[in-house]
Amino acid sequence: MPGALWLVGMMGAGKSTIGPVVAGLLGRPFVDTDDIVVQTAGQSVQAIFESEGERGFRERERAAILEVAKRGAVVSLGGGAIAQPGAPEQLAALGTVVYLRARLATLMNRIGDGSHRPMLSGMSAEEREQRVADLLAERASAYESAQLFVDVDNWEVDSIAELIASQVRKLEAGLARSGDER
Repeated sequence: MPGALWLVGMMGAGKSTIGPVVAGLLGRPFVDTDDIVVQTAGQSVQAIFESEGERGFRERERAAILEVAKRGAVVSLGGGAIAQPGAPEQLAALGTVVYLRARLATLMNRIGDGSHRPMLSGMSAEEREQRVADLLAERASAYESAQLFVDVDNWEVDSIAELIASQVRKLEAGLARSGDER
């Protein structure tokens, strides 16, 4: 069984939208770690952030990652998951990391008012944009540790998903030939 296919990138990059399409093309299950966190906590991501803070959420997210790692699934990770200490190495060891890269303007357009995003809730448009720009800068090196990069600014979901599936098939075929089994 292939390792997990980890979709990483900022909020608004399209991980939860593109992921199910990629999973269908590859014949794998799709998992969103936020859904697992919500299910196990019995409360929304927003409520977790309010009651436990980002640290509590990240601990729950880490447990969800370990839970799904062996399923061979296409996994949508929270925007900051890969930026946690040791996460880039752990994710790479458990599968293939794909960075869905988007420009700030694209992200801001997709995020909208941010009311459903715990890290942006209650901010003005200018504050949201500055926060997203800061997060992009803070997480840049973690995102850039990915094995595959896909720019998502001007592409349709199906085209992006097909590109990712094609790249993953090529990568896995190369790994199979080299005898590297994850």
